[in-house]
Amino acid sequence: MTITQLYYVLAVAENQNFTKAAEKCFVTQPTLSMQIQKLEDQLDVQIFDRSKKPIELTDVGRKIVTQARNIVNESYRIQDIVDQQKGFIGGEFKLGIIPTVMPTLLPMFLKTFIKKHPKVKLKIEELATEEIITRLKDGHLDAAIAATPLEEEVIKERVLYFEPFVCYIPKGHRLYTNSKIDVADLDINDMLLLEDGHCFRDGVINLCKVFKNNPDDKFQLESGSIETLVKLSNEGLGMTLLPYLHTLDINDKEKENLHFFNEPTPAREVSIIYHKSELKMQIIEALQDVISGIIRGAIAFQNVKIISPLPK
Repeated sequence: MTITQLYYVLAVAENQNFTKAAEKCFVTQPTLSMQIQKLEDQLDVQIFDRSKKPIELTDVGRKIVTQARNIVNESYRIQDIVDQQKGFIGGEFKLGIIPTVMPTLLPMFLKTFIKKHPKVKLKIEELATEEIITRLKDGHLDAAIAATPLEEEVIKERVLYFEPFVCYIPKGHRLYTNSKIDVADLDINDMLLLEDGHCFRDGVINLCKVFKNNPDDKFQLESGSIETLVKLSNEGLGMTLLPYLHTLDINDKEKENLHFFNEPTPAREVSIIYHKSELKMQIIEALQDVISGIIRGAIAFQNVKIISPLPK
């Protein structure tokens, strides 16, 4: 049994196809198939049910894949230990970022991080929280930036910053003339929300106590992007809540529609998250250092006080 054979097994389990798995592993399909067959012969079990289309794991195959993933991940720790001992910060690093954080945070830190750590090859994807959790567990991401807490046993979290909610209220709305907003003022029935699957949406719903009293209410307008919510609000279709960093780039005219909360200001917790195996910690810590420094400066400059983070 070899690490390479286990790596091939994981590739087939992921792609459910020997040809695609071979392409991902940069080997020929016969080579990959032969190595997996040798492993099955050695173990005297069938890992894959090849009669199914797409290929499926057998019952024992599922257990083998779980253990193989642990073994392959642990094998990476040897090089990781050497890199950390040498103080080397480099190599490929796969980072996921949730959609409500990516557009604002990435431009703020990416150039600085690349300049400071030129040997790191970042591969960044915009992913929903559920997909991020799955990929971290499967070893297909090294880390991610997401709203927390997630309360996942195998995932560790390091808080980067707390991002306040800001009300975007168009002229003519019942709350427009209020200089500051209380959480109790919010009504889910005139609130524009992101679609299901966005963790920022969950935070907004947590704020709106009316929603908890009326669980059967239907939202008339939902969108997949915060920018669309702003445009809909400008048309007088309701108010919305924005993550603070999204407010830094809106134009001067739209800034007139921003209303801050009375203290304590509700906020979301944004963290860098990673598997408990703690691979590539030197890169994770480098990202944390760069991002935290930049965000602290941005928030301090705007003189925003963040007090009470909410669940995701």
